[in-house]
Amino acid sequence: MLEHNIIVIGTSAGGVEALTYLVKNLPPDLNAAVIIVLHVSSHGTSVLPKILSRASNLPVSHAQDGEAIVHGWIYVAPPDYHLLVERGYLRLTRGPKENRCRPAIDPLFRSAARAYGQRVIAVLLTGVLDDGTAGLMAVKMRRGVAIVQNPDNALYAAMPRNAIENVEDIDHIVPLSDIPSILVALVNIAMEIEPENPIPSKMEFETEIAQLNLEAIENESTRPGKPSTFGCPECGGILWEVEERNLLRFRCRTGQVASLQLKIKNY
Repeated sequence: MLEHNIIVIGTSAGGVEALTYLVKNLPPDLNAAVIIVLHVSSHGTSVLPKILSRASNLPVSHAQDGEAIVHGWIYVAPPDYHLLVERGYLRLTRGPKENRCRPAIDPLFRSAARAYGQRVIAVLLTGVLDDGTAGLMAVKMRRGVAIVQNPDNALYAAMPRNAIENVEDIDHIVPLSDIPSILVALVNIAMEIEPENPIPSKMEFETEIAQLNLEAIENESTRPGKPSTFGCPECGGILWEVEERNLLRFRCRTGQVASLQLKIKNY
């Protein structure tokens, strides 16, 4: 039997309020680790752990590179670092930005799916644009659970709505008020072990990019997708199209990712 004991949460605009409500309603004996990415500026400091600690029944801290994952703890991505999940521990990297963000939601979700498969619960909350959609796809590919805040209940509906429109088989689309009880129920119910879907090569590649693996970044022969007619607004290099179902993204030669929405917004 397996347990859902890796909870990853992604949010952007309106996220402080949503996260404060969520952690306030999680029990102190939660048998799972909670790992959070909130889009924050790469410059300056983050006081999110202090804010959440005031409301939470669980300890909250910024994640440390190489830190062991402990159940009953809330980890928050610090500014200017991707927060990634490995088997048993966390990694902080300054890998390429995704959707102009570091930390970004997709690398967190993708790395958790790769490391823990069915044991992952991914929660996508309020926010703009579509960071988190590709990550939720990765979670579902590995038979994890996907929970999305109902867009009608979100302060900013775009991020949840884009996930709903592009990710098949989302398990729960619910108001924020329902999410804590769903998490508790999932954590407390053991599940049958099912054969895990193999890790797609694209998921491996993109996780290696986030880990700042220079061999993966520089090896164009293994890069998924095809060259596009667009140039990267950051480095000026050719953008490669990466297509997953209905979701079209672009990755540049240095590893940065932009969705079609972000491209339209910036051109």
